[in-house]
Amino acid sequence: MQHLFARFASKASEWAGKPVTFILALSVVVVWAVLGPFFDYSETWQLIINTGTTIITFLMVFVLQNAQTRDTRAIQAKLNEIILTSHAENRFIGIEHLDEEELKHLDRLVAKAAKGRGDTEACRTSEAEKAEAPKKADGRKRSVVPKASKQKQRPLEKS
Repeated sequence: MQHLFARFASKASEWAGKPVTFILALSVVVVWAVLGPFFDYSETWQLIINTGTTIITFLMVFVLQNAQTRDTRAIQAKLNEIILTSHAENRFIGIEHLDEEELKHLDRLVAKAAKGRGDTEACRTSEAEKAEAPKKADGRKRSVVPKASKQKQRPLEKS
């Protein structure tokens, strides 16, 4: 059942984002508006568009949220893989679970490090953190072909 809903959610979100879908929805609204005078702008005429749009919106919230959540998880897994296979700090894995204030603080530290203001808290790793966090990348060796004449920029490395 989950796989069926996941496939449906993916297809529905793809379909909902296409221009033809927007044109179809706009056409429905235009037809409804043109029919207004024929129905004397009655409450039933208004109820039709209100009910239709409410039902579609209600259902699409769940479909789109499902598709977006899966996309976010996939992107996060890809970023984690990049972190694990690079020289980046592994402690950035899982930061999506931090609360808003912790993320804002981390964002300020990273921005400060990126501006080259020297050694920041984000660059420092305490001895306790080193002892607690085993290096995850050690068990996963991959051959990496370096790109010619391109130097990686790592804003969190010490200068």
